[in-house]
Amino acid sequence: MNGKTFAEKVLGAATGAIVFRRPDIILTHDNTASIANTFKKMGGEKVKDPDQLLIVLDHNAPPTTAELANDYQKIRDIVKEQGIKKFHDVGNGICHQIMSEYARPGMIIVGSDSHTSTAGAFNAFAAGIDRTESAGLWKQGETWFRVPDSIKITLTGKLPQGVYAKDLALWIIGMIGSSGADYMSIEYHGDGVKTLSVADRMTISNLASEMGAKNAVFPADEVLEKHLGHKVDGIWADPDAKYIREINIDLGALFPVVAAPHHVDNVKALAEVKGLPLNQAMIGTCTNGRIEDLREAAAILKDQKIPDGFQLLVIPASKDIYLQAMKEGLIEIFMKAGASVLASSCGPCLGTGQGIPADGYNIISTANRNFKGRMGNKNSNIYLASPAVVACSALKGQIADPRESEKQEVFPYKIEQSKTVDIQQGDDRYANGVWNYTDVDNLNTDQMFAGNLTYAIKSSEADKILPNLFKGFDDSFADRVKEGDIVIAGANFGCGSSREHPSVGLAYAGVKAVICKSVNRIFYRSSVNQGLPIILLPEAVNAYKQGDKVELDFANGKVTIAGKVFTFAPLPDKLVGIFNAKGLVNFVKQAK
Repeated sequence: MNGKTFAEKVLGAATGAIVFRRPDIILTHDNTASIANTFKKMGGEKVKDPDQLLIVLDHNAPPTTAELANDYQKIRDIVKEQGIKKFHDVGNGICHQIMSEYARPGMIIVGSDSHTSTAGAFNAFAAGIDRTESAGLWKQGETWFRVPDSIKITLTGKLPQGVYAKDLALWIIGMIGSSGADYMSIEYHGDGVKTLSVADRMTISNLASEMGAKNAVFPADEVLEKHLGHKVDGIWADPDAKYIREINIDLGALFPVVAAPHHVDNVKALAEVKGLPLNQAMIGTCTNGRIEDLREAAAILKDQKIPDGFQLLVIPASKDIYLQAMKEGLIEIFMKAGASVLASSCGPCLGTGQGIPADGYNIISTANRNFKGRMGNKNSNIYLASPAVVACSALKGQIADPRESEKQEVFPYKIEQSKTVDIQQGDDRYANGVWNYTDVDNLNTDQMFAGNLTYAIKSSEADKILPNLFKGFDDSFADRVKEGDIVIAGANFGCGSSREHPSVGLAYAGVKAVICKSVNRIFYRSSVNQGLPIILLPEAVNAYKQGDKVELDFANGKVTIAGKVFTFAPLPDKLVGIFNAKGLVNFVKQAK
């Protein structure tokens, strides 16, 4: 008899099974106002269990528009009305950092944010979901999970001086690709794990979503016990558990790396991009805004000055970290160096607050994504690196190595990079009711719906989403899409943020289905929740030619393209019920 993986133990079923479970924590943030609207559409009045809810105002904190300020007030009213105790108002910190106060071994944690996986550092099963599903959880208290396959990553040795957890996380992404762990659970094993602090583990778990993973998890060991200040009883995989893939990494063999535009898996050795001119830098975010990160940066910036005209933003991940940084003199170091120290928030990371770059800017950042347009301007370029590399680069105005090494390191793995496609005016991708994006891999949620509109337009406002759908990618789409249309796309469709606006907009437009080679797991869940079928048929995508007639037969699991038939497996009955109800809102309402 085979042993069980961590995911199989936590979810109580074998890999591939679909189970319904009650999460210990349901995390939401600025999107809570939108979730509340959907909750009411479901017929919700009183939250099933207010103790499940954790609400943090962080993404646009302090609010950047009057509409957002009104949303914040609405959320405060909801907190009072529903008796929600785990609430953190503006300025308290970024939700994933705040989660560290609540996450404990063996918990099931879900959140309406793709980087909820950060809590895996605490031996919890933590995964992102969308807003509609969050509303369903408010009403029902439970949701469905497909027990994921698992990848075992065994770490040995210790990171060399000048190499950090961020380097390790980017190294793995560069090794397996942005969809290399799609819908999988990642387990970290080996003696090397004990050399990583909880802060390190949070960085690594945070970036699990950038390799497509459902979650990432570390053991409940003596490092975690020391961090928490008490003994813990965790959950861990059996020694004879079966994995879909096993990876061994010698930490001592690693060197600093950078993710180059416009994909997180476009990883290069620091030496390969050293000297590239920069205009802006950012230290912070949920990935690298902890006190340990600020200390590393401050040690480099102490008694130094950034170049005139250069912008350096520093954002501590929480109020407590901000206060600790003040106590240690780090904030003074940053400001004397010429940095702007901002309130604890997400804003600059996704382009909803201060720090939007100008056209042509090259930015180096400790954030988790470098998609085109991620920081609010698609005409800029984002590089990702560790806090030490970002701090050193800010001082020199170019990508620089804090080790002052002259080694000509080369990253040993080469992921074939999909080009970032913008459909040019005159390039008509629409024929016979089909939108042809077969040449587009990694079509991310920022391309489908701009991140800086995420809170200006609520996901419950489908009529306002549609006019902005695919803007900047294919500007003709929103104006021409018709009910019954089909979208055909490449691999890793819908990667990126957990924002559900794209699936809401596509469903509202009446899109009959999306046929693609593979799909991001959160986008898949979101599409199910909106009643939008996603069909995974790589061979059908490869077969399609512009203008081909495409027919769908859901009942028999068939796609016909130019007379050639392709088959797909039917969905489980419970998910079919959601489709038949035209989405989770109606499904939950009918279950009253």
